[in-house]
Amino acid sequence: MDLSNFLKIQQETGLIAVFLILIIYDIFGSDRSKQWFRLTACVLFGLHTVAGFFVSSAGEAFGGMYVSSGMTVMMKNILNVATCFVLMQSGQWLKSEPALRQREGEFYTLMLITLLGMYMMISSANFMMLYISVETASLPVACLAAYNKYREKSAEAGAKFILISALSSGIMMFGLSYLYGAMGTLYFSDLSTLVSSNPMILFGFVFFFAGLAFKISLVPFHLWTADVYEGAPTGVTAYLSVVSKGAACFVLMFTLYHVFGNIETVWYQMLWALSVITIITGNLFAIRQKDIKRFFAFSSISQAGYIMLGIMGGTDQGITATVYYVLVYLFSNLAAFGVIASVENQSGRTDIAAYNGLYKSNPKLAFIMMLAVFSLAGIPPFAGFVSKFFIFAAAAAKGDYLLVFIALANTVVSLYYYLLIVRAMFINQADGQPVATIRSDNYNKISLVLCTAAILLVGIASNIYGYISEL
Repeated sequence: MDLSNFLKIQQETGLIAVFLILIIYDIFGSDRSKQWFRLTACVLFGLHTVAGFFVSSAGEAFGGMYVSSGMTVMMKNILNVATCFVLMQSGQWLKSEPALRQREGEFYTLMLITLLGMYMMISSANFMMLYISVETASLPVACLAAYNKYREKSAEAGAKFILISALSSGIMMFGLSYLYGAMGTLYFSDLSTLVSSNPMILFGFVFFFAGLAFKISLVPFHLWTADVYEGAPTGVTAYLSVVSKGAACFVLMFTLYHVFGNIETVWYQMLWALSVITIITGNLFAIRQKDIKRFFAFSSISQAGYIMLGIMGGTDQGITATVYYVLVYLFSNLAAFGVIASVENQSGRTDIAAYNGLYKSNPKLAFIMMLAVFSLAGIPPFAGFVSKFFIFAAAAAKGDYLLVFIALANTVVSLYYYLLIVRAMFINQADGQPVATIRSDNYNKISLVLCTAAILLVGIASNIYGYISEL
């Protein structure tokens, strides 16, 4: 094998180096030295995240199965930032029980392995490489979902996720077999000129798309989402809602543009229907939820529908709007999950009633949660408003004003159920003793401060959108 290939996958090589250092530390480090494991993991991964902004942007490896560009590097950097926040927010939970503390190293290394799979997904230029990468990204997440094995819901979440992942992977592979049978190649560059409205090709595309739609939680492939989000540890739920969903959306966008551009009229109609159904279903079911993790599960489903609007644009503006939307969604959602993790670690509760009167005992956390849900709802002047504006503008540029109108109407619905959280924190009276004053550790505090600053400033810093547009 030509070792020069590994010099071209700079971000993957850096991530593997961090993984090897941590796994050696976990295996051979003494119990006393492992008290610094979390700090070591966060520092090493933080350095890797910063280094990701300085890697060379273009190249290919492994016979053209792997490609890198300025946009793929940017997407990986977005996933790095989100993962860094998740690592910072998860440590306090890992320290809460002796059984979890003993397996702290496994948690971090599993998360890095699944991130490596997402790296390869984004840079795949061959469907076989893409399929292997999807499996690499999915299997460790099932372990993470079931990480708290002494909780029945966590074990149930892991079982459901692995079963759904196996089903979606089988569906995807079935579709890829049809594509290969019809065209005789799995390279994106070759397929882009061969794709046509041949029934066999369309059949293969539909099954490939269905397999990927499971990862994004598009309706009707969403039924696993609420149960897994509720049962998984909160840090893992945050990871699924942001990093895993973001990577799958990036892959869908690349494959639609680079491989299936010749049948845009087919997949545009599919995405139109699925995006509308996804947005409406996510919003309506979110209103009914009593558990805040299930609430954000359906919220993330509706957000996936909004992301599809940018992907459907089929233009540079649509790509830019999609990447920018995922970036803003990252900060908003992780700010909310940082608060959820703090409340759960303190009280052991995830029901929305636990947030009644939160402002009186924890005004800072209540304020951060309010900003997060306002941004997710698209209320100005927060970053979420700007990201939704760009998404709607990309869809409007396509001339699909009915779709934009439906999305705008559903934004009003989403505002209602996000305000239910705000009402609970600032207006409702706690039933009995409210959640006591919470003392988060410094890692969680830093992550919440950075996410809050991003919610307030990213929408104002127009050069971020401009930078993505240039890429």
